[in-house]
Amino acid sequence: MVPADLNLDAEIHLVLVQLPVCFAFQPHLTTSATPKPTRLLSNTCHQTKEETSTPSYEAGISCEVTKPVDKMCTQITANSYSCEDLGLTNIPEELPFMTQVLDFSFNSLHSLQQSTFSKLKDLVHLDLTRCQINWVYGNAFESNSYLETIVFTGNNLLFLGNTAFVGPQSLKHLDLTQTGLTHLTFVPMEDLYNLETLILGNNYIQSLTLPPRFPARSLQYLDLQMNHIQTISAQDVKQLQKSKNLTLILKGNNIIHVDPGAFRTISFYSLDFSSCPNISVIIKGLQGATTVFLQLGTFLDTKVLSLSPPTLQGIFNMSVDQLSLQYRTFSHLSSETFKWLTKLQRLDLMQTSLSVLPLGLPQMNMLKELNLNKNKFVHICDIRSSVFPDLTHLSIRGNSHDLDLGTGCLESLTKLQHLDLSCNQIESADCCSKQLRGLSSLRHLNLSYNHNILFSNIAFNESANLKILDLTFTHITTTNASQGPFCNLHFLQILNLSFSHIDVNIQHILQGLEGLSVLNLKGNNFETGTVLNNNLFQHVPNLEVLILSSCKLPAIPTKAFSALKKLKYVDLSHNHLTAFNSGAFSNLKNIYLNFANNRIHIIPHDMLTDLSGQSVINLSYNPLQCTCSNIGLLTWCKQNRDKIEDFEETACSEPKLLADFYMECRVKIEKQTR
Repeated sequence: MVPADLNLDAEIHLVLVQLPVCFAFQPHLTTSATPKPTRLLSNTCHQTKEETSTPSYEAGISCEVTKPVDKMCTQITANSYSCEDLGLTNIPEELPFMTQVLDFSFNSLHSLQQSTFSKLKDLVHLDLTRCQINWVYGNAFESNSYLETIVFTGNNLLFLGNTAFVGPQSLKHLDLTQTGLTHLTFVPMEDLYNLETLILGNNYIQSLTLPPRFPARSLQYLDLQMNHIQTISAQDVKQLQKSKNLTLILKGNNIIHVDPGAFRTISFYSLDFSSCPNISVIIKGLQGATTVFLQLGTFLDTKVLSLSPPTLQGIFNMSVDQLSLQYRTFSHLSSETFKWLTKLQRLDLMQTSLSVLPLGLPQMNMLKELNLNKNKFVHICDIRSSVFPDLTHLSIRGNSHDLDLGTGCLESLTKLQHLDLSCNQIESADCCSKQLRGLSSLRHLNLSYNHNILFSNIAFNESANLKILDLTFTHITTTNASQGPFCNLHFLQILNLSFSHIDVNIQHILQGLEGLSVLNLKGNNFETGTVLNNNLFQHVPNLEVLILSSCKLPAIPTKAFSALKKLKYVDLSHNHLTAFNSGAFSNLKNIYLNFANNRIHIIPHDMLTDLSGQSVINLSYNPLQCTCSNIGLLTWCKQNRDKIEDFEETACSEPKLLADFYMECRVKIEKQTR
C-alpha cells in the first residue's frame, strides 16, 4: 500500500542502503506510469583494509520524499536567466541584481512601467516575446542604461510612450515583429540614435515614410517584411542616404509602384524584394543604387509574373554583385535574358524550372558562383559551362531528373574549386575521371545521395588536389584489385563514405590517403564482422577523426587502430559491442570515445584507467549493470564525472530493482562483514 501521506508528485531520490541480511526487495510504491531506466549518478563501493572475514554485498532501496520544486527561473550561464513560459505576472524578486540576459518570453506582463525592471540595472538583453504586453509607458527602461537588445515579438502594442526608450545609452537591437503596428511614427525614434537593427516584420504598416528622427546613420538592418506597403516614393526613403551597407528587407509586400530612381545614391549591403509581384517597377526604382546582394526571387508555390528579357534590363545599370531569382520562372528564355546579367559575380537560379540554358549565351567572365539547384536538367552539358570560365563554385543538386554527367562537359571550368552534384540520381559505370576532366583546381566535391557509381580505376585522375570528398548514401563499387580508387588524392583531408556500401574489406581501399584527417565509414558493414587488425587504416596515419557508427561491429581488436597515432575522436556508437576495449586506444591521450547505444554490461576498472589526460567517453544507452560486479565502472564514474558525456543518459539496466524506476538516484553499495 502507498502511505497516505506520500505525495507521488514529489521528487523521489533512490538510495541503496546497508541491510542486515543479503536480499533484494521491491518498495511498496506503485504508479500507473511506465517505468523508465534509473539514471546513474554518484556511486560508491568500498572496502577497508582491516576486513578479514568473508564479505557479503548487501543493498536495499529507500525512497525519500522531498517537496516539489516551485516554478522558478533557470540560470543558463553566468548572469543569464530564463523565465520562459512560467505563467509569471511580474519580475521575480529572486532574480539577481547583476542579471544581464533575461528571457522572460511567454509570460503575462500586460504593461511595462518605470518600476518593472528598475532593480535589474545591468540588463543587456531582454526577451519579452508574447508576454501579452499592450502598454509601454514612458521611462519604462530608465534604469537600464546598459540595455542593448529588446525583443517585443508577438505583443499587441496599443501604446508606446514618447519616452519609452529613454535610459538605454546603447540600445542597438529592437524587435517589434508582429506587434500590430500600422505606421512607423508609432515608434518613438528620439532616443534610438545608436540603433543598428530594427525589425518590424509581420505588421500592418502601409507606408515606408520614415519619421524625421529616424536613426539612419547607425542603422545596419531594417526588416519590414510581410507588411502592407504598396508604394515607395523617393521622399519616403530619402533619409536612408545617410546609411551605409544597410540591409533592407521588404519581401512579401505587394509593391505596385516605386518612384524611378527612388533608391539612387543609397549604398546597401543587401536588398530583399522577394515575392514582390512586379519586378519591373522595383528594378526601375533601384536605378543608380548600389548593393552587394539583391534578392528578387519569390516564395515556393507563390504565383508571380514570369520574367522576360526586358524585365531584367535594368539590372545592367545597377551596381550589383549577387542576384537571387529563386523560384521565379522565365518566359521566352533566350540568350538575351542573360545579356543584362554579365556584371554579376554570383547568380542564384534555384528551382527556376530550367532544363537547358539557351545557346548563344554571352560570356559571363565575372561570374564566380552559380546555383542551379532543383531544376530539370537531363544532361550536365546543357548548362553551357564554357560561358562561365572563371566559375569557382557550381551547385547542381536536387535535380528532378536523372542527371547524365557526360564526358568533359565541365572541362572549361579550370578554376572550379567547389562542385556540388548531390541528390541527382546519378548512375555511372566508370566514374569519375572522364566526367571531371579538366577540373584540376577542384577542392570540394559532393556526390552524396546519388544512385550507383562504379570506380573501375583511379577515380579522380584529374582532380588530385581534392581536399573534401562526400559520397554519403551513394552506392560505391570498386573493381580494381591492385590499387585503391583514391590512391592519387594525397591532399584529401575529409572523406565521407557513410552508407556507401563500399567494400571496406579491401586492404588498399584507403591507399594514397596519407593526408586524411577525417574519415566517416558510418553504416558500412565489415565482411569479417569486425575491423581487421591494422589492415584497413595503415594508409591513413594522420587520421584524427574516425566514425564507425552503425557498422554492426560485435568487437574491436586491440590492434585495430595501432597505426593511428593522432586519433582524437572515435565514434563507435550504434554497434553490437558487448565489451569496452580501451586497449585499442591505450597509446592515445586526450581522445573522445563514443560507445553509446551498444550492448555493454560490465567494464573492468583497468579498461577505464587507460583513458588518460582529458579523454571523454560516452556510454549512454548501454545496458550497464549497477552491481558490485561492475564496481570498477561505478567507482570510476563517481571519480571522473567530467570524463563522461551524456551522463544523465547513462542508465542502469540491472539489477531489476534499479531498472524499474525513472528517477535520479544516489547509489551506495557497501561490503559488510559478518
